[in-house]
Amino acid sequence: MRILSWNIQWGRGADGRVDLARTIAVIRAAGPLDVICLQEVASNFPGLAGGAREDEPTLLAAAFADFEPVFGAGMDVPDGEGGRARFGNLLLSCLPVGQVFRHLLPSPADPAWPAMQRVCVEAVVSAPWGPLRVMTTHLEYYSVLQRRAQFEALRALQAETAALARLPAAGQASNPTFAARPRPASAVLCGDFNCEPDSLEHRRMQAPIAADVPAWRDAWRTISPASPHEPSVGLHGAEWPDHAYCCDFFFVTEDLAPRVRGLHVISATAASDHQPVLLELGD
Repeated sequence: MRILSWNIQWGRGADGRVDLARTIAVIRAAGPLDVICLQEVASNFPGLAGGAREDEPTLLAAAFADFEPVFGAGMDVPDGEGGRARFGNLLLSCLPVGQVFRHLLPSPADPAWPAMQRVCVEAVVSAPWGPLRVMTTHLEYYSVLQRRAQFEALRALQAETAALARLPAAGQASNPTFAARPRPASAVLCGDFNCEPDSLEHRRMQAPIAADVPAWRDAWRTISPASPHEPSVGLHGAEWPDHAYCCDFFFVTEDLAPRVRGLHVISATAASDHQPVLLELGD
């Protein structure tokens, strides 16, 4: 099973040009994919540098017509012309998709910094070995207070889901809205976490949650425990950052750690200010 995660910066490359065809070409060049997780996907959003208010969820869904699209807008605001402007994360799956969730993440008041509403998109997909939750998110860049609250929310969500997964599968046949549907504790969580390896947030994410809750593990560390993370930003002269480092991670629940077969940063492309990251899971 191959999952790609990429902050596409609304299709804007290190050269400042928005070129969604270029973005699509890079994704296709990554080879056969089962799930595509994209962050900073915009729809009719005015004022984005280089952008022309493209409807990117629709364009990307059309480009990958064999995939089921799931878009989650963290920001959903008036566009100033009577319509709506949306900005968030897009998950595309060629595996069957079951339940879908869009989790708005906390944003506690921090007057020192600008902020935007953040979202985590979750889809239960049919992996070769059974149901699997795939989640993608983009956490706060400026405010440490908000980013840490968002990490805690993701940990709490894992605890909540694990508790629900332990319940007997029981539904109400007379009302399909109460039907029992698969949603396991096993999960993959990917995206732009806006922190560096071994930061307080990165370590906290992997701390034990509870005795009966599968904890998160950095997928890179499961296969390369002694090697530094490959950088995912700062490679091609984009406007930021001032040094190369990794802030785009794949976390897997600890029960999935033995399935991690590979994790690779696609470093050659300059089609965004971030690099795509590719996870491979196996039997």
